[in-house]
Amino acid sequence: MRLLILVLLLLSPGPAMGQISEEADQGTGHTLELFDFTPSEPDSWRIVNDGVMGGRSKGYVSIDYGVLTFSGVLVTRGGGFTSVRTPAALNLEGFDGIELLVRGSGRKFELEVSDGERFRGRTVSRRAPFPTSADWEWVRVPFDALQSSIFGNRVRTAPLDPVRVGALGIFLADAIDGEFELQIGQMRAYRDQG
Repeated sequence: MRLLILVLLLLSPGPAMGQISEEADQGTGHTLELFDFTPSEPDSWRIVNDGVMGGRSKGYVSIDYGVLTFSGVLVTRGGGFTSVRTPAALNLEGFDGIELLVRGSGRKFELEVSDGERFRGRTVSRRAPFPTSADWEWVRVPFDALQSSIFGNRVRTAPLDPVRVGALGIFLADAIDGEFELQIGQMRAYRDQG
């Protein structure tokens, strides 16, 4: 089965995993692999649903054959969000953002990068949206695109400190009721050439 999934990834439209390392080797960009979604990683990823705010959304996470699947049902009445998160003590100094190899259903998800920043005693959430399609594709989320907020309300804070990254997450809060699924084949930090 793992071989079948790998073959499908390599043959599907858009960038294939086999092309990525070759591209990096040619000097078109420097990357640092953050997660390859091995079976040893599923316990580090946890779901946080809007039930903490009285909502009824349900998210689930699984890791199979090197692919993280985040799926469930978003219910906008109540909190209207679901997320999957993992602690990650990372020093990403010198990198410009995070890129993900993703496949979804066209819904807009958000990447969260946490550096422990606090504002008026509350933890700041730093997120930026990324698109999905039915095909595997690389999406980039530049650090300077991250918006700081607390409970969905934007706040002005210092920019992300890439030396202090302490957690990463994926959010769905697109105000659309219904089922969703996002698959992530790879997650890595990238550095622009220039």
